Amino acid sequence: MPTSALIPTPKVLIHGGAGSRQPTHSQSVCLTEALVKGYECLKTGHSPLDAVESMIRYLEQSGQFNAGRGSLRQLDGIQRMDASIMEGQTLSAGAVAGLKGYLHPICAARRVMTDTDHVLIVGPHANRLARHFGLARLVHRKNSTHLRNKRSSRNTINPKSQALYRQLGMYDTVGAVALDRAGHLAAGASTGGVAVMLPGRVGDTPLIGAGVYADDTAGAISMTGLGESIIRAGMAKHLAILLGLGWTPARAANYALKALVSRIQGEAGCLILDRTGRFAIRHTTPWMSAGYWNGRGKPIVKNRFS
Repeated sequence: MPTSALIPTPKVLIHGGAGSRQPTHSQSVCLTEALVKGYECLKTGHSPLDAVESMIRYLEQSGQFNAGRGSLRQLDGIQRMDASIMEGQTLSAGAVAGLKGYLHPICAARRVMTDTDHVLIVGPHANRLARHFGLARLVHRKNSTHLRNKRSSRNTINPKSQALYRQLGMYDTVGAVALDRAGHLAAGASTGGVAVMLPGRVGDTPLIGAGVYADDTAGAISMTGLGESIIRAGMAKHLAILLGLGWTPARAANYALKALVSRIQGEAGCLILDRTGRFAIRHTTPWMSAGYWNGRGKPIVKNRFS
């Protein structure tokens, strides 16, 4: 077999969340621009971890998604953000939960991975870590649109309601996965949570094995959707196990998402990229804003995948 056949084609995948609301044109443009940035990282010799962080940083900065600048507010009116990142070569990972006042939770998550012996740092301690490393503070622009933040912070409906989450359709967490020419993988995600959150609520995004997983022997996964159901199903690790058993990304996604719906009436979308470069983007929701690129032609971004 020619040596070139053993070398995977570098790829980047990205999502801007899955839900019942149709994504906007500006969100699609933002995802396309982020894909270009991520692939440029791989093209210039940077790691998949760098590519994933750069794509998510771009979406956090944009204010177009429920992450970073555009994060939803919890019921006390405060934005608390979660993020995680993982690389597949050594299974190193880092995450933060309940981070307040910082623009790029994904950068804080990477600092946890690279500069501590821990995986997850939460609350005020995550803030101290971000401050210690001089990460960018969150300053809202005057012309930013935060109507959904205001609506969420004023809502007094009982938050114990999956039906309410579905009605509002606010699952637009962001995430990305990447594969380089050496066969190394990485995955990450960042979120401001869901609509109508109790203060201190944490979803699947910062939980390794629930919202994110990467393993060079299997694949890289980034989830979005109703976090409580994704946690209960351990979705990201479940999908990685199926990939490790030789399942294709499409087969694994279809099987796991079907089980999520039938068993616990969950809602989710996923990016799945295996170690050979095969990938799948699937969702149980009406919409999922996502895309992919291998450096050829133009990046592909759509609002629905089957």
